[in-house]
Amino acid sequence: MRRVILVIATALVVSAAAPAVSAADKIRVVATIPDLKALAEEVGGKLVDVEALARGNQNAHELEVRPSLMLKLRRADILLENGLDLDTWADVVVQGANNPNIVRGAPGRVDVSRGIQVLEVPSTRVDRSMGDVHPLGNPHYSLDPGMAPIVTQNIVDAFARFAPDRRADFERNRQIFLSRLDEAMARWTQTMAPFKGSKVVVYHPQWIYLLTRFGLSQAATLEDRPGIPATPAHLTRIIRQMKEEQIKVIVVEPWNDMKLAGRVADEAGAKAIVLASMVGGVKGADSYIAAIDHNVNALAQALR
Repeated sequence: MRRVILVIATALVVSAAAPAVSAADKIRVVATIPDLKALAEEVGGKLVDVEALARGNQNAHELEVRPSLMLKLRRADILLENGLDLDTWADVVVQGANNPNIVRGAPGRVDVSRGIQVLEVPSTRVDRSMGDVHPLGNPHYSLDPGMAPIVTQNIVDAFARFAPDRRADFERNRQIFLSRLDEAMARWTQTMAPFKGSKVVVYHPQWIYLLTRFGLSQAATLEDRPGIPATPAHLTRIIRQMKEEQIKVIVVEPWNDMKLAGRVADEAGAKAIVLASMVGGVKGADSYIAAIDHNVNALAQALR
C-alpha cells in the first residue's frame, strides 16, 4: 500500500544497542512524525529529549529510510509511533538501529493511536486497485486537536512506565498544555462557526479529522484515488462539481502539487490553500497549537 525507499550503508548499520540510562538522565524519545514530537515535548518538558524521524513538510506515508534515522534510534528509550499503518516504515528503521528497547512488543515501543475513534475505516476488503487506502482507517488523527487529550495520555503512560517517579510531573505538564489547548479550541470553534456545513475539496484524503472537528465536509479529492494521480477526465469532473456546488476551497499538503491545485481552483473560481499537514509543515507552524492555528485561520480566510 505504500512505498519504502531503503538506503543503507553497511558500515553505518548499528551493531549493538545502548545500555539503559540512569534515572538522573533525560528520557531519550524519538517520534515518527513532528506532531508526536511536539506533544511529547509538552508532556515531558525538561525531563525528555525528543527527536522526530519525519520533517513537517514531508509525506509521512513515504519516508526515505537512511542510516541517519537509524542512528537517531540507536540509543532511544522510547519510540512513539502514529500507528494505523501511517508509519510502517519505522519497522525498517528499528531493524537497522538494532535497539531492543524499541522493537515491536517492547515497553519502549508506543503506538499513541490507542483509544482514538478512527474515521474512514473501510467497510470492504482493501486491495491495491483502490490506491493508498488504509485498512485500519484514516491515520491522520493528530490534525484534530480534539484527539490531543487521548494522545497525550498515552504519552504520559509511556513516560511513566519508564520513569514512574516522575508521573506527577508528566501529568502536571499535560494538564497545563490541555488548558492552553482548551483556550485555543474555544477560539478556533468561534472562528469556524460561520462556515459550518461548508464543502471543500482536498488534494489527498488526510484532512477528514480536521474538517469533521469544525463541521466542514470533504466533497471530493483531486487525486483519482488515494495516492493515484488524477486523470484529465477526473479533474474535469471536479471542476464541474465545484462550480455546481459553489465549493470555494481546495486544501493542499505542503508536499503535493500546488501548481495543479491552483489551475483547478482557477478554473472553478476557487482558492487553493496550503495547510500544515504536520507541525513544521508551513512557516510559523512550529508547535502543535501554532499548526492548528494556521490551519483554522487559513481555512476561515479562504471560506469567507
